[in-house]
Amino acid sequence: MQLVSWNVNGIRAATDKGLREFVSNETPDVLCLQETKAQPDQVNTAWLEELGYRGVWNSAKKKGYSGTAIFSRVAPKKTSIGMSIAEHDDEGRIVTAEFDDFQLVTVYTPNSQRELARLPYRQQWDTDFLKWLKKLRRKKPVIFCGDLNVAHQEIDLANPKTNTRNAGFTQEERDGLTRMLDAGFKDSFREFESGPEHYSWWTYRMNCRARNIGWRLDYFCVDEKIWSHVHDAKIRPEIKGSDHCPVELTLKV
Repeated sequence: MQLVSWNVNGIRAATDKGLREFVSNETPDVLCLQETKAQPDQVNTAWLEELGYRGVWNSAKKKGYSGTAIFSRVAPKKTSIGMSIAEHDDEGRIVTAEFDDFQLVTVYTPNSQRELARLPYRQQWDTDFLKWLKKLRRKKPVIFCGDLNVAHQEIDLANPKTNTRNAGFTQEERDGLTRMLDAGFKDSFREFESGPEHYSWWTYRMNCRARNIGWRLDYFCVDEKIWSHVHDAKIRPEIKGSDHCPVELTLKV
């Protein structure tokens, strides 16, 4: 079972820049998208439906902002959006789909922004999101994926020293992800690859993608209870269409 997560930085723009080609060629069983930046009625998804996908959207109230979706060729037993906290749910950042053996959460974690203007909110988000994950786990093991807007360790970005107090690499944000992993989840990519220079986001400035000056912001984190089901985890930097690239998780079925 192949699961893919991708921050597409606008699904309408990404569709003809690489998203449609990638999905058509690889037809993952489940496609999790972040930063869709659209309402469902603004997007032509006929091509996805022709490939056998059915989607669940969580769009932000603010038009053209944030948003998440899960498209699946395997019918979920149940789906939901948000985490039942109005302060967070207005921004369309979470979709959950329950399958036979696990629950899959796609998340677009808030960015702490320039001068860390939103860091206090981000810290509250991390606390509430972990509570949500723990609640879900009481029913069935959880896999969560998406743009977590943090490079966890120094190895996860090209220039850690110069980014120490920048959004995405503050100690507070890193500690937030550490607490999630310590609660019983594995960073799947790092279970398979311990080396440097593996990134999933590159700024459009200064030709950074071609020079591989990037950050690893996109993750599949897997409940330890079902780790034995994991076959592989990858980052796909060769896939274009966004300033992020897709990340993948393959499960044994």
